[in-house]
Amino acid sequence: RIRAASAAYTTAHGNPRSLNPLSKARDRTCNLMVPRQIGILHTFDFRKEKQIRSVEEEIEQEKKAAEDIIKNMSPENQVKYIEMKNTNEKLLQEIDTLQQQLDSLNMKKESLESEIAHSQVKQEAVLLHEKLYELESHRDQMIAEDKSMGSPMEERDRLLKQVKEDNQEIASMERQLTDIKEKINQFSEEIRQLDLDLEEHQGEMNQKYKELKKREENMDTFMETFEETKNQELERKVQIEANIVALLEHSSRNINRMKQISSITNQELKMMQDDLNFKSTEMQKSQSTARNLTSDSQRLQLDLQKMELLESKMTEEQQSLKSKIKQMISDLETYNDLPSLKSAGEEKKKKLHQERTVLSTRRNAFKKIMEKLNVEYETLKTQLQENETHSQLTNLERKWQHHEQNNFTEIKFSIKYLICTKHWLTYVGNK
Repeated sequence: RIRAASAAYTTAHGNPRSLNPLSKARDRTCNLMVPRQIGILHTFDFRKEKQIRSVEEEIEQEKKAAEDIIKNMSPENQVKYIEMKNTNEKLLQEIDTLQQQLDSLNMKKESLESEIAHSQVKQEAVLLHEKLYELESHRDQMIAEDKSMGSPMEERDRLLKQVKEDNQEIASMERQLTDIKEKINQFSEEIRQLDLDLEEHQGEMNQKYKELKKREENMDTFMETFEETKNQELERKVQIEANIVALLEHSSRNINRMKQISSITNQELKMMQDDLNFKSTEMQKSQSTARNLTSDSQRLQLDLQKMELLESKMTEEQQSLKSKIKQMISDLETYNDLPSLKSAGEEKKKKLHQERTVLSTRRNAFKKIMEKLNVEYETLKTQLQENETHSQLTNLERKWQHHEQNNFTEIKFSIKYLICTKHWLTYVGNK
């Protein structure tokens, strides 16, 4: 098996000695191939240089077109373009780095897969390692479960402690049930008192509501006739003002006439004065009436807003009381059913005992499985350590890695040597 693995390695990677660029055979081969390749390299380089110049000219044209477009941009767009360009360059660098890492990982993956595919022993070793990892994980899990379960005496003490705690919990639940009964009675009394208060409150509220309803009807009637009354008063005011203006004009004419007339009777003067006083009094009354109507309207609007606010508060309070009563009734129905609560507690206790029995059975079964797996694990480990093929395979793997490293170094050096030779030939051809 060792010889077969060595032959497979030689077939896949070649003989490491044949890759040595400093060997005499390689030097002779290179010296014979140099004259033949000079003409080919000249022709190839000439074509490539022509293609490179053409591509460079196209690149320069594209750069000039891009620069013209950038110059025609606004300053804000130019700044934005520069920022995006810098971001693009950074992203391209990151992409190149990630691509290199990905290529390296892919090469490493392909190399490892190839090694495993060409070696039946390694495939078997991988399977054994996977099985070993699964067994170790299963063993650790079983050990953790075993540690958590404890010894039989500890388990008995724990179960006794659990029974005591359950009894204490049952006693605590009974005390809580007694307290709940007292609270139920207290809540029932509070509900009865709330019902009485609610009835009284509803009686008072109904009376207030009737009064407010009556005031609202009066307000509605007043608001319906307010515009008509206001228009009438305004028309009356306009008419009075017109009469006052007419009287003032008449008085002015009379005064002018009095100036022209040398004498006027006291009776006519008194009549004119009385008429003027009457008109002034009527105008003041109309203005006072308009002011009173405006103030009454504002006052009634405020009363209406207060009534609406009071009505909303009453509705909210009523809804809150209804929800509280509903919750109390639900709590009463729950806590009145004491037999159901006791039966639920007993059922939970039985379920816990059943789960404890099942877990004890599973623990014993897992212990047996764990012991069996430990024996198998130790046996496989001993067989693997005593197996001569395994030790030889390990040594071969070390040698293989060493040869691969040497091959990589030699190939790298060979590539550098060929590149230097090509540049030298190009330089000689140009001379």
